[in-house]
Order: sequence, then structure tokens, then C-alpha cells
Amino acid sequence: MKIAVFSSKNYDKLFLEKANKRHSHQLFFYEPRLAFETVSLAKGFDCVCVFVNDKLDSKVISKLAEYGVKLIAMRCAGYNNVDVETADKFGLSIVRVPAYSPYAVAEHTVGLILALNRKIHRAFTRVREGNFALEGLLGFDLNNLTAGIIGTGKIGAITANILNGFGCKLIAFDSYKNEHCQKIGVEYVSLESLFERSDIISLHCPLTPETYHIINSDSLKKMRTGVMIINTSRGGLIDTQAVIHALKSGKIGHLGLDVYEEEADLFFEDLSNAMIQDDVFARLLTFPNVIITGHQAFFTKNALENIAETTLSNIDNFKNGICSPNAVICKCVKLKNR
Repeated sequence: MKIAVFSSKNYDKLFLEKANKRHSHQLFFYEPRLAFETVSLAKGFDCVCVFVNDKLDSKVISKLAEYGVKLIAMRCAGYNNVDVETADKFGLSIVRVPAYSPYAVAEHTVGLILALNRKIHRAFTRVREGNFALEGLLGFDLNNLTAGIIGTGKIGAITANILNGFGCKLIAFDSYKNEHCQKIGVEYVSLESLFERSDIISLHCPLTPETYHIINSDSLKKMRTGVMIINTSRGGLIDTQAVIHALKSGKIGHLGLDVYEEEADLFFEDLSNAMIQDDVFARLLTFPNVIITGHQAFFTKNALENIAETTLSNIDNFKNGICSPNAVICKCVKLKNR
């Protein structure tokens, strides 16, 4: 198949081309994000391969259909940036990568917890400047603290497993109880109870209308003063303005973000020589108890290999008229000689 790969970086090209030696598709790489302004680049392609910050709204979907695109291949698990209803209406199939490396994201989550707690980011800067004082670097033991996990799918379950090794008391909220989590002693509670009891809250749920701004001014009022909040899932789970207010008041003691609600114009780009125009994001950067990484949690060799292989296998299935187990929408029609 002829595939337009949007939002592509050098590492995407490296891993996709390596995996493609076993699949033999025609790959064309485009650095811009897929949006209405760039959708014309998809003319003449059977498939568009997209990532988390590509914008596939109804206007873009209708154009893709007009250009003859039949398949949207996501290089990620989430698809909240795709108008699924419009894609279904125009007969486009959608496939995704549901589990590229849950260990990568879970381990990054715990890395943020440790770095925030022990002020490793601040200690690193101090020592490089010859300052070996310990004032302001006081942390706490994770042992016996209560960690609340919102969402216990693969990533949430692995995060719980790691924190269990630190001796944390584990509570969780999810519509479906994970059997492994229950075996290691995770207690499933109501969302309100999780907010009230947790010293650390880690978000591992998808972004849906129900979870949008699950961290907001009302939920923050229920939390313990000094709570640590970690988000390595989707930026829209957090009301950023409410979180800034809670940081200023001391309600939030530590904040670790790998995602941000308005990250599309920031993350995955080198803006070191530019002025950041997002005043809300700039305000977050002023807090000493906040660590932000640029959607980096997934970024391991293992994950990129799995993303490339699963993405191309999904496309193989579509080409051969097979509904992939990773399909969001499957409208398979066998494509001959393409």
C-alpha cells in the first residue's frame, strides 16, 4: 500500500523503514502534522499514518475520503484526535497500536514520582553550580504512602506493580477490576474516596467525555493538601488552570506531566530559540515543584520497534481484507495490486 506518514521524525523513519523490510509497503514521510492545512498531502495515498497530535476532524476526514484514502493507521493507542463517527460515515477504517510498551510509560511515571519527591532535577542543577547544600531538597519515603491509580489497564497495572515494590498502599478506580491488581492487594474504591485518601495520584485512563478534566477545581478540593499528581496519559484529563491555582495555594505539592492539554503546538518540536506563546504552559514552568517532559514516556527502543511492527501489520491485515484485532473501525475490502 501507498502510505503517507505524517508527524514523522527521524526516529519514526528509522524504525518504520527497518520494519517495512518485512512488509514492503510504499512509505512517504511528511514532517508536518495532518490537519486541514496539510491534508492535500494525502492525495494519491491509500493510507495515512498518524500520531497523537494530528488533527483528524470532520473536515479532514471528508477530504481524506475525497482523495481516496481508505485507512487511518494510528501509531498510538489513543484516537481521541479522530472524528470516528465521520470516518465511519465516509467508509474509512481506523487501526491503532493499543499496547506498544506499557512498561515504558509505567517506568516513566515512577521516574517522575522519584524525581519530584527527591528533587533530583533541582539537585542536578545545584551540584553543577558547585552548590552542595541540602536545604530545600527534603523528600519522603514512598513506603506506606497511599498511591491512587486512575485506570488499571496494562499501563496502570504495571505502575501499580512497581509501586507495590516500593511498599505503597495501593487503591484504584476503574470501571473494570484488573485481576492482577487485586492479587497484589490493590483496593478498588470510588473516585471520591481515591481523591480523599491518596498521597500520590497517577492518571492512566483514556481521554473520553467522561474523563475530560477529571482533575478539576471540585476534585482538587477533595484531595489531601500536598498531594502529588502524575499524568502520563492525555493532557485533557487535567484542567490546567485549576491545577495552577492549586499549586499556588499549596494544595498540590508536586506535579509531574508528560502530556499537556494544548501540547500540539509545543511538543515534539525544538522551540529553544523561540518565545513560547502559551502563557498557561509558561506559568507551569515557573513552579519548582513541577516537572514536565514532552510526551516522552513512550519513547524507548522497545516501544518504537513495537509501534512500527504493529502499525505495518495492521496495514497488512487491511490490505488482505482481514479485520485487525486492533481495529477501531473495520471496513475491509481486499485491495489488489496496491
